[in-house]
Amino acid sequence: MADDDDALHFADDDVSIKLEHAAADCWRVLIVDDDPDVHVATAFALRDVRILDRPLSLLNAHSAAEAHALLLREHDIAVILLDVVMEQDDAGLSLVRVIRDELGLSETRIVLRTGQPGYAPEIQAIRDYDINDYKTKSELTRTKLFTALTAAIRSFDQIRAINRNRRALDSLITALNEMTPLGGVDVYAASAMRQLALILDISPESLLCFKDWAPDAQAPLAGTVVAASGCYAAEQGRSLEALGDESLRSLISTCLLSAADLHDGPRTACFYAGPRCRLVLVLPAEGVATPDRRRLLDVFCGSFVVGLDNARMFAHLHQQAYSDPLTTLPNRVGLIEQLDQRLASADCVRYTLALIDIDHFAEANDALGHAFGDQLLRAVAQRLGNALGSACCLARISGDTFAALGVVEDLMPNSLLSLFAEPFVIEGQEMMLTATVGIALLSDIDGTGTDVVKGANIALRRAKTGNRGEYSFFTRDMADDIRERVRLLQALRHAIERQRLFLVYQPQLSLDTGHVCGVEALLRWRGDDGQLIPPDRFIPIAEHSGLIVSIGEWVMRTACRQQVELAQQGFPQIRMAINVSVIQLRHPQFLRSLSEALSESGADPRCIELEITESVAMLEADFISRMLDQIKALGISIALDDFGTGFSSLSYLRRLNIDRLKIDRSFISSITSGGRAQRIPELVMQLGQTLGLAVIAEGVEVAEQAAALSLIGCNEAQGYLYARPMESRMLLDWLRART
Repeated sequence: MADDDDALHFADDDVSIKLEHAAADCWRVLIVDDDPDVHVATAFALRDVRILDRPLSLLNAHSAAEAHALLLREHDIAVILLDVVMEQDDAGLSLVRVIRDELGLSETRIVLRTGQPGYAPEIQAIRDYDINDYKTKSELTRTKLFTALTAAIRSFDQIRAINRNRRALDSLITALNEMTPLGGVDVYAASAMRQLALILDISPESLLCFKDWAPDAQAPLAGTVVAASGCYAAEQGRSLEALGDESLRSLISTCLLSAADLHDGPRTACFYAGPRCRLVLVLPAEGVATPDRRRLLDVFCGSFVVGLDNARMFAHLHQQAYSDPLTTLPNRVGLIEQLDQRLASADCVRYTLALIDIDHFAEANDALGHAFGDQLLRAVAQRLGNALGSACCLARISGDTFAALGVVEDLMPNSLLSLFAEPFVIEGQEMMLTATVGIALLSDIDGTGTDVVKGANIALRRAKTGNRGEYSFFTRDMADDIRERVRLLQALRHAIERQRLFLVYQPQLSLDTGHVCGVEALLRWRGDDGQLIPPDRFIPIAEHSGLIVSIGEWVMRTACRQQVELAQQGFPQIRMAINVSVIQLRHPQFLRSLSEALSESGADPRCIELEITESVAMLEADFISRMLDQIKALGISIALDDFGTGFSSLSYLRRLNIDRLKIDRSFISSITSGGRAQRIPELVMQLGQTLGLAVIAEGVEVAEQAAALSLIGCNEAQGYLYARPMESRMLLDWLRART
């Protein structure tokens, strides 16, 4: 039996006891009982009671239904004192199920009270329902009520803390997963501050993050504000010395120098020391009001610092990947990204891409130095940028090629070319430049940004085939031509594999004696349909693709074997002329391949002649001169093909170790017409005689041409007048018949 002082006394009906509701600093307790006296007595017993240093706030419900409705609108109830038997015998126990299952109130503690001790066995009730305690009303004295409530409230507070920490940890993990450094330092930092506000449940409008990149506390402060919002927004990106708020500047600098948290009224500066930097977060004081919050902040800051470093690295990599380091303009990748975005827009048909190639820049770069060339490129970029403005996307996509993406009317070709009318002044020196332009309208391109650049490149190459300083527009016919070249290249590869290439031989005769003095080996390709593909179609493709090297080796071996066969068939003095391209001559293994062709076939080097074109010889005279000397050392003779069609330099010609000049067919066709057309072969003959070189004319088709050549002293000739190119068996039959 409890003492009178300890007993739970019931006050008279006119006694009105009220405890103030609400208050975030109160424990909210709900009393559910159908007996009004219980409500009054409980309130009287708990008057002025403080549990865990906080007062109580009581709410009242007189039935399970009323309690249900109250719980739907009220929150943060710590304890429910619940009568078991009310409008029904199991009303209280049914309400427990509703509280846990339907309302999901797992943190709220429940203390069951009953006036009928035997109605609901204590062990079964505690086992089957999530309740904190089970008491009969007769034993619930004031002291025991206080004890039961204290235990329940303590349990509620611990469970809520655990759940709060768990939710905070979940939020932290989610935030760290959602924060990506790919958007750059500023974007990453701003995102991180928003996530931090969610984790700490504080306003995102009063956050500032200052990062000092020097981890040494003795080093000068050299950081910047990497994120700022709300009242601090104006400080974004500023250094410590440039902060407009003097009190903020003092707070951050003191925090950094003391390496400790500082409280400044409603705000707190939190210090964090990372492996490569120091961090100061300025946030509302309530953000770190508890140790749990500070621990969350420490974990967050650790990941945040790593993310900032990654963001800097990604920003640097992005700069390297998408920007040209010399001019800071977008590079080819950056341009294609812009093109893809433009192609995805509804108004893409209004846009065009212009490629602006600086003419002969490589020569100027070599002559004046790369540093001068870099300044020149920057000057070109600046002039283009000033003229085209921000409406156009300007890029540098290769060494001396710029690109401009904009609306058609802003990129008219004559306007672009006129930008080079004035000289560029570099280090006080004026430089005149010209440019060649290739233009592709986005409406003419089917595909991606890469396809647009390809189209503009096709137009640029077409413009370069004419005079420099001109322009060309991409057309679908150009694309068809490229596709045809690709198709022909694939077919050529298959032809090589299937041995569809073969050699024919055109005889070369002495104009004095009429004897056959040589044959020229000519490459032919018969397609799968039996038709011959012209050499002027597939040989340039073979040269550009590099296939000419392997093809050329096969031609040399085959032609050398044919020379041996001619000697064995009774024609030992007939020389074999073999055409070689500059691609072959540049190949480091050319001399080795030539020597192996001679040794493996047993050919007589004195009967082998290599033909190089005049344009190749003049283009790389020094290199060709050294190469010809090494070829001549093998005993092989050299002929200069297509002579007269290029821009020959007599000084270069004198240096070349050659044996024969070959007059191009374009001069032979008009040799009988008299006048200037006849004078050119005469001049070639005189030049040959002066230099001690033999002269052979190709493309001789009628007797009058042969007579004219003989009259001016030409040594040899070849052409349809004598014989068409023949395969080896036909050549032998022709030689025997002629003999």
